[in-house]
Amino acid sequence: MNMSDHTESHSSHVSVLLHEAVEALTLSDQGRYVDATYGRGGHSQYLLTQLAQDGSLLAIDRDPEAVADANSRFGDEPRFSMRKANFAQLEAVLRDQGWFGEVDGVLLDLGVSSPQLDVAERGFGFSRDGDLDMRMDPQSGQSAAQWISEVEVHELAGVLKDYGDERYAKRIAAAIVSARDEMPITRTLQLAEIIKVAHPRWERHHHPATRSFQAIRIQVNGELDAISSALATCAKALKLGGRVAVISFHSLEDRIAKRAFRQPIPDPKIPRHLPQPAAMAHPWRVVGKPVKAGSAELEVNPRARSAVLRVAERVL
Repeated sequence: MNMSDHTESHSSHVSVLLHEAVEALTLSDQGRYVDATYGRGGHSQYLLTQLAQDGSLLAIDRDPEAVADANSRFGDEPRFSMRKANFAQLEAVLRDQGWFGEVDGVLLDLGVSSPQLDVAERGFGFSRDGDLDMRMDPQSGQSAAQWISEVEVHELAGVLKDYGDERYAKRIAAAIVSARDEMPITRTLQLAEIIKVAHPRWERHHHPATRSFQAIRIQVNGELDAISSALATCAKALKLGGRVAVISFHSLEDRIAKRAFRQPIPDPKIPRHLPQPAAMAHPWRVVGKPVKAGSAELEVNPRARSAVLRVAERVL
């Protein structure tokens, strides 16, 4: 896929739980909405169809290719605006927009998008060889290759275990560090082969490097901290009755969303080191049950099989 060809990029990307997420958010067709993970614009495009002429949509993405896609497709749409930012910066973006406290809905479609996975040179996958990059914004921060070149073996093992649920994390980490001492690890297939050889037990229909690549990607992009930060912002930036919809693709992401929606508001008058009272106010009301992709969607997009949608409404 040619990433400079925006028509090809967005047409090949299938948005997950598209109708369920957007329709849970858009309670008012005149509201202000945020697609905090634009990707290739599937959710943004459908969201715009649900808005009246005085509705507004702000999209955010840290990937320059996503920003270029948005400007190409929606540059002439007066209800739409695009900002290049990490959704961890949601509060600053909304304050700059003059929307803080006045937002009707925020959508977070987490993880890596199909175009990012499918382009070998982005380094997210290992079906084809590419630079070991993995950055959602290739213009900032450390690449995966740079991080691997200097990480201590115990830290690498911890990342593989905590972010990838990799049972053989210590063994794989030791193999990676040993290999990098012989030669720099700069290519995706190079890393995948090291992990493959080190992994003692392969799962059927599951490449032995899958969990490790996921873990390293999460680490390089600071994904879990960004989710926590964005959800904390939503609890203040949404208007009363406003909603947040979170689409997660693995248990770590889903656990953060589930925990955030249960988290009470601490009393600011009580010092942090003292216990809070049991009956604290909760900012969220969970809307409905978690939603998963149905059989019809899975036939079109098998990548949706692990997706979970959670929706919550601000009540305090």
